Amino acid sequence: MSDTSAVTRVLFEDFAPAAIAVFYLIAAAAIAIFGFGVYQQVRKYRYGTAAEVSGGLSARFREMVGTVLSHRTIARRDRPAGAAHRLIFYGFVLLFLGTTTITLDYDILGPLFHVHFWHGAFYLWFSLVLDVAGVALAGGLGYMMYRRGWLKPPKLDYARPDRKPGDPDYDRSDYRREDWAFLWTLLTIAVTGYLLEAVRLVWLEARPDVWETRWWSPVGAALAAGMRAAGMSAAAGGAWRLGLWWFHGILALIFIALIPFTKVKHIFTAAGSLLLRDPLAAQRLPKVPVEQQRVGAQYITDFTWQQLLALDACTKCGRCHEACPARAVGAPLSPRDVILSLREFANRTLESGVLPAQAELDVHGKGPGQVSMETLWSCRTCMACVEVCPVAIEHVPIIVQLRRKLVEEGEMDPQLKKTLQTIHKSGNSFGESKRKRAAWTKALPFAVKDARKEPVEILWFVGDYASFDPRNQKVSQGLATLLHDAGVDFGILYEGESNAGNDVRRVGEEGLYELLATANIESLSAASFKSIVTTDPHSYNTIRNEYPDFGGRYAIEHYTTLLLRLLQEGRLKIARQLGQRVTFHDPCHLGRFNKGYDAPREILRLIGCELIEMGRCRSNSFCCGAGGGRIWMPDPPGADRPAHNRMREAAAISGLQVFVVSCPKDLTMFEDALKATGNEGQFVVRELIELVREALAREQLAPVPGAAA
Repeated sequence: MSDTSAVTRVLFEDFAPAAIAVFYLIAAAAIAIFGFGVYQQVRKYRYGTAAEVSGGLSARFREMVGTVLSHRTIARRDRPAGAAHRLIFYGFVLLFLGTTTITLDYDILGPLFHVHFWHGAFYLWFSLVLDVAGVALAGGLGYMMYRRGWLKPPKLDYARPDRKPGDPDYDRSDYRREDWAFLWTLLTIAVTGYLLEAVRLVWLEARPDVWETRWWSPVGAALAAGMRAAGMSAAAGGAWRLGLWWFHGILALIFIALIPFTKVKHIFTAAGSLLLRDPLAAQRLPKVPVEQQRVGAQYITDFTWQQLLALDACTKCGRCHEACPARAVGAPLSPRDVILSLREFANRTLESGVLPAQAELDVHGKGPGQVSMETLWSCRTCMACVEVCPVAIEHVPIIVQLRRKLVEEGEMDPQLKKTLQTIHKSGNSFGESKRKRAAWTKALPFAVKDARKEPVEILWFVGDYASFDPRNQKVSQGLATLLHDAGVDFGILYEGESNAGNDVRRVGEEGLYELLATANIESLSAASFKSIVTTDPHSYNTIRNEYPDFGGRYAIEHYTTLLLRLLQEGRLKIARQLGQRVTFHDPCHLGRFNKGYDAPREILRLIGCELIEMGRCRSNSFCCGAGGGRIWMPDPPGADRPAHNRMREAAAISGLQVFVVSCPKDLTMFEDALKATGNEGQFVVRELIELVREALAREQLAPVPGAAA
């Protein structure tokens, strides 16, 4: 057939008018159900409080589209799943666009304007593209089925660490059934589409415009050839075509109708979550508005509409469940289950359109959909869940909002309560007098400037552990010596410094945090300096990202970038290469929170260390367990701890000599963990500052005095 300009497909060929009317009635009903479902979800979100979304919408939209099209967040750390989802996504999108194209030609342009374009060369290329799209969709679905049914990764088993067998919401087998129903429904739609195409070809094999162009639909043509070889006649093809047409069409319409009521709605909610994401969600927690009656979240309606939408964006992929350090050591916390519990609670209480009594909206407790106190206090606020989530769910702010209510009610560990009271009274977590904050400087052979009394180029915000902990005091003295020998004009605030408040805020004690932040900002404002340096990544994070909300905007850096600059400028001269086999632990608040990955590694390279990365490093670094105030809370006797888990990971590195840290809390946590795990003789835990001092020229290497009393 040389002229293909008239080639097309008659959508309702041989259908009676009544049958066509029935189909459109079913389609209208499906669209109406879909519309009601969308309305129901939007109504649910409107029960949330106002959300503050900063930044231009156009820039946010471009970033969201780029993320969706590239699948970079889905492919990260799970490339096979990312590749399969990419096939499903692009296959589905192309098939959806194909259906929309047919609707545009057949139901809009044709009847209204007598314009038709679905024929000829366009139709042939259209058929080929959709055949390929169907193969991609089916291939991706097939892998996902293989993954769930054969590989069975633990993160997809929906096991709940926060519930016990017998609890009313322990069993989440409904989720597994929904997952399989979703996969099988989509696959059935794809397969019946090919079968429908094949039997149509057999039915119309006598028509040259159909049969001679059949290979533009290669899958359908191959199936048709098999059917003919098996003896299918044209009449039989016509009969099968009629049955498959109705089955395929009604199944597709049912799928559309159920989108707002099933996991399929993540097509829209995930895009919305990505569009509205806060790039500093965990780094910069929201202030409590002055007019807000309750501190934190007690009821499901205390969450913002953006957070309620994000609950629906969760696809239950289990990446946060897998990454969580608390869950890894047996704590009753899975970030995924917190999100799913709140989603179930929101669906049960907010979807009906009539709010139940306020007491029934309380999300705290151990009832169905509620989140327990034990779960909330297990969180290290390390941001591993937020960082790994492919749809930008912000778990940490949600957990902190729930904690704020617990703090308000005094529902916390007694030791944590005592520590918060100590910080409120003395300005530090050690309960020491403010006058002793700079006691570690007395043993130095030089005076450290008081930045409150004389101008300095760099103000060193020392932090609690670096000021009061004896082991960390030695490190502080080492850094002071390095800065002095490099000719850096630096000073400290002495008793003018208070706890920076980063962990106080993540505990949920917002009032105390604001008191600490305000006090520090007053001290900093009274000093004269150009920039701030700190050895504490926790202080670094809150001063950099949260103090600006209280009027404190400063240029601040972690000590690793300052040391690297001094080494590169030759102000600190390396005398010898250490030649040690080391691994480096990325602190959560320096790495994941603030992307400070490269400076420590470059320093290690310059001083001649052989760096062997642990499997979990950089953005995937495993938390030491100190964050979120957990360093002030006791673990159950004999319980495994994140720091112990990390030590076992390091111990697997052959020939490891030094486990390098760059955070005072890390030094404390990992030295204790080294002893607890029995790895003391295998390698040592050392601060990066100590290694730099070893590598310096002899004339610059002043001895570090003993820790100050």
